[in-house]
Amino acid sequence: MSDDESWARETLREVALESVRERRRTRRWGIFLRIVFLLIIGTAVFSTLGPLLTLGESQPTGPHTAVVQVNGPILASRPANAERLIEGLERAFEAENAEGVLLQINSPGGSPVASSRVYQAIERLRSAHPETPVHAVAGDIMASGAYYIAAAADEIHVNGASLIGSIGVINRGFGFSEAINRLGIERRVYTAGDEKAGLDPFMPPDSDQIEEMQGMLDAIHEQFIEAVEAGRGDRLTGDPSSLYSGRIWTGGEGIEIGLADAYGSPESVARSVIGAPRRVDYTPRRRLLDRALEQVGSAMATTLNRMQGPTLRP
Repeated sequence: MSDDESWARETLREVALESVRERRRTRRWGIFLRIVFLLIIGTAVFSTLGPLLTLGESQPTGPHTAVVQVNGPILASRPANAERLIEGLERAFEAENAEGVLLQINSPGGSPVASSRVYQAIERLRSAHPETPVHAVAGDIMASGAYYIAAAADEIHVNGASLIGSIGVINRGFGFSEAINRLGIERRVYTAGDEKAGLDPFMPPDSDQIEEMQGMLDAIHEQFIEAVEAGRGDRLTGDPSSLYSGRIWTGGEGIEIGLADAYGSPESVARSVIGAPRRVDYTPRRRLLDRALEQVGSAMATTLNRMQGPTLRP
């Protein structure tokens, strides 16, 4: 066989293979688009029927432990936002036959304002319902703003491997002033107000502005400390310079220094401490549309990953 014939055969083979690959890609995209269409239709149906479904939220129940879950960052844009948590707490405290309220917490913290609002709501509800005990139970983590909330409870229960504490305040940022100088970029900022552009990451740090920021952080930290001391009282036995340093402690260490009271899980606290093994979740359900959109995003990501074919990843 001559070289020309071999080249022609190889070329035809590559053209045929590319045609097969193109048909596969087209078929995969077709499947993907159909899945997206069905998910959009399903989302519309769920959002329409959602208000008609009670989903068991108002079902009557006997003696039980009222649960409010604090999961994930405590921020306005996340499920653990102040409005949703306070609504759940109010429902839990006012629930008929609730023997106690259990804060089931698995959160790294978040907004100091949101955490303070939830803390104050717990104090208000405890005053209005003095017969209802409140217990906080830590999951993997109950730190910073999440611990702020837990400090309002009668008792805090942990797992030995839980991470708790982090009684501190942080403000992160970056500095790019040298980078833009080396790149020859001219920074242009126009403001009304001498300090409106304070701590601009593209400008050299200003000592006066840094001092002002530190003063604000210290004031928020002091508010955090006061809340913890009001909630924990004489149970705090650790050195204040260490307790309030922002350090994270294990659950066992937290018990030793008074940041926590005892080991326990949601099941054991409901059963043995509150005395009502049955637990009912009063955390407001998120809108069906929000949950459905999350499912759409997850399904789309999974489909796209599969369409990419085999890959090697660390």
